[in-house]
Amino acid sequence: MKKWTLPMLLLLLCWQVQAVTPLKVLQFNIWQEGTVVPGGFEAIADEIIHTGADVVTFSEVRNYHQTRFCERIKAALATRGRTFYSEYSYDSGILSAYPLESFATISPEKDDHGSVYKAVIKVKGTNVAVYTAHLDYLHSANYLPRGYHSSTWKKLPAPVTQVDSVLADNRASLRDEEIALFLSDARQEIAKGHLVILGGDFNEPSHRDWIAATKDLFDHNGTIIPWNVTMSLEQQGFTDAYRKRYPNPVTHPGFTFPAGNTAVPVSKLAWAPDADDRDRIDFIFFYPDKRLQLKDAVIVGPRASVVYGAVKEETSKDPFMAPKGVWSTDHKALLVTFVLK
Repeated sequence: MKKWTLPMLLLLLCWQVQAVTPLKVLQFNIWQEGTVVPGGFEAIADEIIHTGADVVTFSEVRNYHQTRFCERIKAALATRGRTFYSEYSYDSGILSAYPLESFATISPEKDDHGSVYKAVIKVKGTNVAVYTAHLDYLHSANYLPRGYHSSTWKKLPAPVTQVDSVLADNRASLRDEEIALFLSDARQEIAKGHLVILGGDFNEPSHRDWIAATKDLFDHNGTIIPWNVTMSLEQQGFTDAYRKRYPNPVTHPGFTFPAGNTAVPVSKLAWAPDADDRDRIDFIFFYPDKRLQLKDAVIVGPRASVVYGAVKEETSKDPFMAPKGVWSTDHKALLVTFVLK
């Protein structure tokens, strides 16, 4: 039997520590580049530093006034001591602490119907294809069971609770087509042996959240709905990081919208003021691989949400990382920590 001396054991331990690389991914809807909230842009930079994110998938990149948001935020982060890389994009975006091997448009933005982009980065010798998605916001059918129109957000005479009708309206969006383009491209990356991570504001809930246990909660009004986007991702082998970490949507609903942001009037936050329209619509998915292990997931932002047109503290068991200062958006962000081996 081989004898292990103390120096040999210490060397082995150091090698094991060095062989493991953490990768923190932040999904961050920045609400029109932080322009709605006073001090919003600087707050976005502050929260990226606060979370220690290595990769950020942005939603609502607008490049206002002929500027490039990702270039501006990179410069702001550089003054805070961190270097990031990016390429030009619109509507959604990617920021990476690792240089970009390549960058591609998977689904271009058109008439504000959403977008998908991809960056391939190399993390300690491992190629990782990171996708960002800000999917079509129209035909948001999760409002129908709550008694609101899915595109105008006007109050309806009564909630729509027939699942077939809800799903038909949901499929009228471009979200299905956008996620199909992602899946087609991701299969090619997987075939190359690359790891795949997707972050995005889907503007659609998860089928894992609208289940029998929640049918009488959160104004689901008795409905159990197999939402298209997350169903498609799961059927193709992808894993919802937050729901993997916290499988119970009753104890850990993980709501990301609407956030209870006290920096702006609640009227700017409430799309369905007479309903409980809290949902988890910001996600990080990954394709399972023995080289990629899920370590942790936490919601970043205020614990409060908007419920029936008022800001109220959440009483769930969801883990929260409170903002350092100003919160820049009407969404909560999602921070997922992976370990690469």
